[in-house]
Amino acid sequence: MSGRAVNPETEPEHGPVREPVRRRALRAAQQALRVLAVELGTPTEPGTPLLGGVRSVWLRRLPYVVAFGFAVSLLPTTINVLGNDYGLNGRLAGALATAQTVPLLLAVTRPLQAWWVIFAADVIGAMALTGTDGVVGRAWPWPPMEIVGYLALMLALSLRERRRTLTAVWLTTGVAGLLSELLTPDGSESTWVLLFVLAGVVLMMGATLRERGDAQRKLMEQETISEAERARRTLLEERTRIARELHDVVAHHMSVITVQAASAPYRISGIPREAEDEFGAIAATARESLAEMRRLLGVLRSEEAEQHSGPEKTPQPGIGMLPKLVEGTVRAGVPVELALPEEPVALEPAVDLSTYRIVQEALANVVRHAPGAQTRVSVTPAADGARLTVLVVNSAPSAPSTPLETTGTGHGLIGMRERVRLVEGSLDTGPLPDGGFRVAAQLPLHAPASPASPLSTKDSHPV
Repeated sequence: MSGRAVNPETEPEHGPVREPVRRRALRAAQQALRVLAVELGTPTEPGTPLLGGVRSVWLRRLPYVVAFGFAVSLLPTTINVLGNDYGLNGRLAGALATAQTVPLLLAVTRPLQAWWVIFAADVIGAMALTGTDGVVGRAWPWPPMEIVGYLALMLALSLRERRRTLTAVWLTTGVAGLLSELLTPDGSESTWVLLFVLAGVVLMMGATLRERGDAQRKLMEQETISEAERARRTLLEERTRIARELHDVVAHHMSVITVQAASAPYRISGIPREAEDEFGAIAATARESLAEMRRLLGVLRSEEAEQHSGPEKTPQPGIGMLPKLVEGTVRAGVPVELALPEEPVALEPAVDLSTYRIVQEALANVVRHAPGAQTRVSVTPAADGARLTVLVVNSAPSAPSTPLETTGTGHGLIGMRERVRLVEGSLDTGPLPDGGFRVAAQLPLHAPASPASPLSTKDSHPV
């Protein structure tokens, strides 16, 4: 014969191959059961009421009302159906009905634990009904009232637990129903498929609603964080701008001191040697201070400004430039009336600049939010000569108009508050009864000797 001889030693090779496959399948089943046990035994936020995070008191009480309504209506109904329709013993029917309905009250705070109790009671009830005569022609293993209570429990579960736990609950319900086919009484109407499908639909809908609500809450939180970041960024930008302007103002005065001290020996004859040395020391100290200040505040200028346009050399504006500012605002379509002091007022550079910037920002807000509104700007020194009042008041637009910006973030007021705080003044802003808006600032005519640093973030009050 030409057939190949069979080596008996090669026959057992199939045995060791089948064994690992069975072992792997068994390991996979054990791992799946462990995961199932972990998911079913690890509730999410136990003790926290459903809808406990909402602001409305009525919505927070709604889960308790619904759970109480289901428990009160289903308890007598279940006792009556199990005892009279299915012919179950009265005490057993009462115990099963209590275990199947009362835990719905627990579902408000611990829905997963309530599911364990109700699911076990439903399974025990199904086994108890197999020995009764009333099961013939009726629903089994889940009577109608049990289906209603179970679906209410599924809704509570879906609003609290994660998707893996909901999947484990759903599969456990299906497996219990599938195993019930082995004990189906003759003549009964099987309801496990109905409960399996309805439970899946309720769990999916509830989980979708919960995840949508979570997404909306996270979006609102992110918007709040973004708004806070924008306000903080605006605050820092305004403080940086103030620091740059102060640099320009102080640099001018320091340069004047340096030139005067250095040229004093040449301009004034007969100065003693000691005085010349003192002037030289003053000039040297002023130069060092000016260089140090430029090194520290120079970083506040953007690289683009330094590389392309160079340092800012334009004189800083003050109340003397308010007529020009008002003229530009009138050209933008806002009628503005300006009232300035009849006599020139000597202001320190920081106060003068702050006055201009406050009026500038207030008029910009009128252009953006109330185009065409009648506006009055007044700068008035107090009778005692200690303070300066800056007032910008606009009425509501006389004709219907579309604002350039429909919502205000209040970021423009941040700069005003920083300006006022810089010179230790006060600021009052707010809407008027007629629909207009008022900006009133009280500034000292002479800035304090040691004003709060514009670069400090302490005690800031952004709007």
